[in-house]
Amino acid sequence: MTLASPRDLMRAAATAGTGIGAFNVIHLETAEALISASERANLPVILQISQNCADYHGGLEPIGWATLAVARRASTPVAVHLDHAERPELVDEAIELGFGSVMFDGGKLDYEQNVEITADVASRARAAGVYIEAELGEVGGKDGAHAPGVRTDPGEARAFVEATGVDSLAVAVGSSHAMLDRSASLDIDLIGRLKAALSGIGPSGGDIPLVLHGSSGVADEVIVQAVRAGMTKINVSTHLNGFFTRAIRETLAADEKLVDSRKYLSPAREAVAEEAARMLRLFALESA
Repeated sequence: MTLASPRDLMRAAATAGTGIGAFNVIHLETAEALISASERANLPVILQISQNCADYHGGLEPIGWATLAVARRASTPVAVHLDHAERPELVDEAIELGFGSVMFDGGKLDYEQNVEITADVASRARAAGVYIEAELGEVGGKDGAHAPGVRTDPGEARAFVEATGVDSLAVAVGSSHAMLDRSASLDIDLIGRLKAALSGIGPSGGDIPLVLHGSSGVADEVIVQAVRAGMTKINVSTHLNGFFTRAIRETLAADEKLVDSRKYLSPAREAVAEEAARMLRLFALESA
């Protein structure tokens, strides 16, 4: 199957009032696990490669090519997305590699700078036919740079989208990156007001989908409430990383002589696939 269009996936989910899972790739094993999850659930998935992940692999190209290759082999719709790029040149590289969507993260900038740079990046993405996401109102916890309690203002969100021309918007509604427990409290009322504020201002009069970052720290029932209130793209990383790491620990603890990494990475890959499939169904409101 060819790579899925993120624009089509996001539009379909937003129209249906359901959520779509966007899970972070750390290495090839997680990419394979996430595609397996999509095929098990028979639901689309978005594979995300962050700027941090690209830097870990010495550049975007190695992990980007590998992820694109396995995504093209999937039997279900799979899109590949650049997540949290703070360097505009990284966005350009992702477009050249063939990513279907990109996120420019200007959350650390002041509002005027964020608008100016995001608009410039968005114009290049649109020219290439690439879907673009941006962030407004810092999501707490990322590298200690985003203050807890920050919330995205609906009026400012509308003005930001109109000024930049982005296709979707990550908003701050109470979640926080890298949480190890699922205790975050989301402002469901604010999600509804943000959805209303971004209604009808997308291409051809469509709505601008909302993106929830830091979803690892949000309990299942709260995510369901958020989707029903208007969230479309649900980003998860730390939660699935925990399943991967715990499976490795359990496998190594059971056999101290084990040295073949494939024999402990395989159970970890399976653990992520199983949980990611469950989450895809949850976000699609199939098991809510």
